[in-house]
Amino acid sequence: MRSRAAPLLATPAALLLLAFNLAPALVALGLSLTDHRLAVPAIRFIGLANYAEMASDPRFWNALANTALYAAIVVPGSVGLGLVLALLIAPRRIFGGFYRAAFFLPVASTMVAMATVWEYLLHPSVGPVNQVLVLLGFTPINFLGNPATALPTLAGIGIWEISGFNMILFLAGLGAIPRDVYDAAAVDGAASAWARFRYITWPLLGPTTLFVLIVTVIRALRLFDTVALLTQGGPAYATDVILFRITTVAFGYLRIGYASALTVTFLVVIVLLAFAQARLSRRVHYA
Repeated sequence: MRSRAAPLLATPAALLLLAFNLAPALVALGLSLTDHRLAVPAIRFIGLANYAEMASDPRFWNALANTALYAAIVVPGSVGLGLVLALLIAPRRIFGGFYRAAFFLPVASTMVAMATVWEYLLHPSVGPVNQVLVLLGFTPINFLGNPATALPTLAGIGIWEISGFNMILFLAGLGAIPRDVYDAAAVDGAASAWARFRYITWPLLGPTTLFVLIVTVIRALRLFDTVALLTQGGPAYATDVILFRITTVAFGYLRIGYASALTVTFLVVIVLLAFAQARLSRRVHYA
């Protein structure tokens, strides 16, 4: 009886997975082999022509490089800052809830509102950040208008946005570590805070760290909202990332076929990273 009930119970979830995950991916794969344009009914099969164009498209490689650079800054920055915040907040009994809420606020806030605030803060003439720099004797910086500083600035905003979420995950991991393990370590000579972190906290946070790393990588690669709201891919394509490039090609140039090829390539990159992270998870110690 149970053997018959199991497939029936799994059918709704399988249908939703097929409808919202697999089917769109297959449709994108099919469209990537055509010259389909938005609002043009005629569709012509062109094989791998879109992928050949993509291989020689400097805008695609620029967007890919920008996405990789953004992830290379945001992932270690937000994971490291989230861990430090969790270690500082976890032992606090007074104002602990306040600090949790304060650092989690960027996650709960809408990015449209936060982008407006950041645009004001970083304004080259009236922004408070540049006003402070002028008071300190420095030259004002056009954070979002300079190709050299635009992407690092967005990465800094990304670290600020994601660190609070990572902090909450690390706090959950810290709360799952038994306190008697620390007592036993103190008896064995691990009395300093660094020794407890190195030999107990960090190894036992392995599963949590892996999960935080996976979530952060996915969020970093999905960068779109801050680019669309603050820089529109500029200046001089310095902040043009993969998802913004796909949106521009699809709804700006109306080239659905080519945008689908970009989407399929992006999905392949995500899958390869997922496999790499799955292999890494085999080395993680689960207590």
